[in-house]
Amino acid sequence: MCGRFVSTSTPDAIAAYFGATADVAPLGANFNVAPTHDVYGVVARAAYPDAPLDKTVQAFHWGLIPSWAKERKIGARMINARAETLTEKPSFRGLVKNKRVIIPMDGFYEWKPGAADGPRNAKVASLKQPMFIHRVDGEPLAVAGLWAAWKDPSDPDHRWLHSATVITTGANDLMSPVHDRMPVLVPRDRWDEWLDPGNDDIDALSDIFSASNAGALKMHAVSTEVNNVRNNAADLLNPM
Repeated sequence: MCGRFVSTSTPDAIAAYFGATADVAPLGANFNVAPTHDVYGVVARAAYPDAPLDKTVQAFHWGLIPSWAKERKIGARMINARAETLTEKPSFRGLVKNKRVIIPMDGFYEWKPGAADGPRNAKVASLKQPMFIHRVDGEPLAVAGLWAAWKDPSDPDHRWLHSATVITTGANDLMSPVHDRMPVLVPRDRWDEWLDPGNDDIDALSDIFSASNAGALKMHAVSTEVNNVRNNAADLLNPM
C-alpha cells in the first residue's frame, strides 16, 4: 500500500533529474499528497522505433481512471496496482504494455502498527505510528506506475484527463516491520527501459518489481498530524 507521499521538487528540478522537459505548470510543494490529488509523472515517447526517448514531466490525477469508466470516482479505489497481478487485472494488463510512468516522490508515509502513540484504528485494536521513508542520499524516488487517458462523458468539451496508479511490491527488510507492501522503485539504469512505450517485453521488465531495487532507504517516525490530509507543511517531516 502507498497512500500518502511527499512532493516538493519543482517540475524543472524533476525534468533535470530525469533528463526530461517540463510540460506542466507547477503544482506547488505538497508535504501530504493524498489520493485524488494531482501529481507529477515522467512519461516518454519516441518518434520512430529505436529513436531517442522524448521524456516529459506532466500532471496526473492520482487514482487510475480506466478509459471505459463512466465516472471519475472509480479512481479513488485504484491508487495502487499490485506488481504480481498487473497482467491479470483488466484495468492494468493493457496499460503495462505501453503506458508506464515514473512518479517522482521525495519520500512516502506508511503507518507502523503497535506504536505507543497515534490514532486508534477502529478495525484493529492497535495504535499506529506514521513513518516517513526516503532515500538516504535525499534524491527523489523513481516510483513505477501506470497511466491512462479518460474522457468524462458528462463533459461537453470532452477534455482528456490523465490519471495514474502506483505499482507496489512485497516489502523489503526495512519496510517489512511497518507494512507488507511498498512502492516499486525503478533503478536509474532502467528508467528508459521502463518508460519506453515501444518496449512491450513485460517479462524482461518484471525484475524491476523486486524490492531489492529499492536502494538505500531510511525512515523515521513523524507526527500524527500527517493523518489529516488537510495538514500540509514542512514540519510534518520533522522526526519525533
